[in-house]
This record gives sequence, structure tokens and C-alpha cells, in this order.
Amino acid sequence: MNFDIQYRPAHSLAKVSLNPGEAVVAESGAMVGMSTNVQMQTQSGGVMSGLKRMFGGESFFRNTFTAANGPGEVLLAHSLCGDMVVLEMTGAGYFIQSSSFIASTPNVNIETKVGGFKSFFAGEGVFVLQASCQGPGQVLVGAFGGIQELQCDGSLVIDTGHLVAWDATLTYTVGKSGSGWVASFLSGEGLVCHFQGQGRIWIQTRNPAGYGQAIGALLPPRSG
Repeated sequence: MNFDIQYRPAHSLAKVSLNPGEAVVAESGAMVGMSTNVQMQTQSGGVMSGLKRMFGGESFFRNTFTAANGPGEVLLAHSLCGDMVVLEMTGAGYFIQSSSFIASTPNVNIETKVGGFKSFFAGEGVFVLQASCQGPGQVLVGAFGGIQELQCDGSLVIDTGHLVAWDATLTYTVGKSGSGWVASFLSGEGLVCHFQGQGRIWIQTRNPAGYGQAIGALLPPRSG
């Protein structure tokens, strides 16, 4: 299998080349096009896991695309304008902001983890995704805007609205950006994630919620 990301960084499109019998698992709605010999199977992953993914900001279903009777191609895109990157699986795995997951190799296990109220108040939903894998594997993630890889060497602070993914070797807590709740609110920064440990963090250069608020303020009021 090969991921080829084109039209970077503003309007990325991932072309997944599959050998005969190979498959890729993608988030519902991510498919743009596919070869006629590619077969699609929809799975919810079970009632409870499906519900957890739904409340975590993901769709209820995931689709498995398999190349039958020869090689095949699948085109995948993120729901927002921006870049995509392929993360090579490590022993520790990754945590992924729920709306950033696009696709993975079938051997990658994607679980919904309870982030607690800290994640809820950070605007990222109650759940985050944990990607783990026994052996080699890949995960395709997308962003709003460009994607920047940062190295955390001890500690790092990231605005919650700009998170895409991070190494599971890192621990984090969510806290105020300012000295108090009022200062944090007035600063316009809201809440931030305080990361601790050694590992990588992938961030998106634009905040979807902030962008939506800015565009919404420019729209004329609804009539009726």
C-alpha cells in the first residue's frame, strides 16, 4: 500500500494505491473516488464503540476499501481545507484529535478514549482517539490549514483548537492560558494543553472553531 498526498498544503488529496487483496480503512465520507474493482464494506465496529465515536466527533461508521482482482486506487480527502500527513506507527502509538482521523491500514486499532471533562471544556469533545498497532502500520490525518510537527523536549503548551495528533509517550493536562479564568477569556486564547515528556506533536495552523466564529460574524442576520 502507498499513500501519495497531492495538492498540498491547501487542498490535499490522498491517493491510496492498493495491491491486489490490500485494504484501507477510512472515515465515513472521506472517499472522493475509487477504481471500479475496489469493493467497499461499511462497519460500525459494534454498537458501543460506534456510539463512542459518534459522541467523540466522528461519524458512526467506517468504510473498508479492498482491491479485488488486481490493483486499485482510492482517493481520500479531509472535510476541511488543509494538509494531510501519514504517520508511521510506533510501539507507543498516537493520540489523535477526533476530527483529524481520515484513514489507516487495517491492522491499526483505533479506540475512543474518554478524555474527561478537561477535553470537553477545551472544545475537543469528551473523547480522543488512540491509535495502536502490532508491527508496521500507517495512519492518515488531516488538518485545517498547514500541519507543523513540533518536538516536545520536557514541556510544551499548545492551544487546544490547533491540536491534530501527538505521540502517546506524552502526557497532558488542560488548563487556563492566562493567570485566571477572566484573563484567559479576555485574552481570546481560551484553554491550552500542557504537554510533558519526550515526543512529537502535530498542530494545524488554523483553528476551525475560531474560523467559524470569524466567518459567522460577517454573515448577515437570518430573516424570519
